[in-house]
Amino acid sequence: MSDVNAPWLVVGLGNPGPGYAGNRHNVGFMVADLLAERIGGSFKRAQKAQAQVLEGRIGPAGPASRRVVLVKPMSYMNLSGGPVTALRDFYKVPTDRVVAVHDELDIDYGTLRLKLGGGDNGHNGLKSMTKAMGPDYHRVRFGIGRPPGRMQVADFVLKDFASAERKELGYFVDRAADAVECLVLDGLERAQGTYNS
Repeated sequence: MSDVNAPWLVVGLGNPGPGYAGNRHNVGFMVADLLAERIGGSFKRAQKAQAQVLEGRIGPAGPASRRVVLVKPMSYMNLSGGPVTALRDFYKVPTDRVVAVHDELDIDYGTLRLKLGGGDNGHNGLKSMTKAMGPDYHRVRFGIGRPPGRMQVADFVLKDFASAERKELGYFVDRAADAVECLVLDGLERAQGTYNS
């Protein structure tokens, strides 16, 4: 059973640098940035890992709120496991209090699925995290759909959202941030019931 006083480590997966900022693969960063905005803080370079972090609380003021550490690994997607594991160890976070927010090809655009554990489905960020600390962390999977026609998956995830998708992107990112908060405050079952559309 995990330590109830430990913070939650909420990891938005993405690639650093302005060239990647609007990519489908960077939706985890987008959700992390919105959560940071809600907390009212800004990311700082971590001392212990190649990552940006923000410590804060989410939920109502008082004992019902939860400590969270928001993380954006700065190591590129396929090396995310190193910084995440270093921060998990530094903050003494049980693995079942780690949440990865990431893009998911096998789900329609904008659809969310929350789960604990499982495979990586070819996602290099999850692959790296699982290799570093095992699979027993939470995932908030943000659907981006499959590439059209014969487009390669790698090209698709490293492209910006299409203009039609961008019209709704803000709403979907907002909903994903709500799902993270619900997971941390009310538990997986409640969050799945509400957001696993």
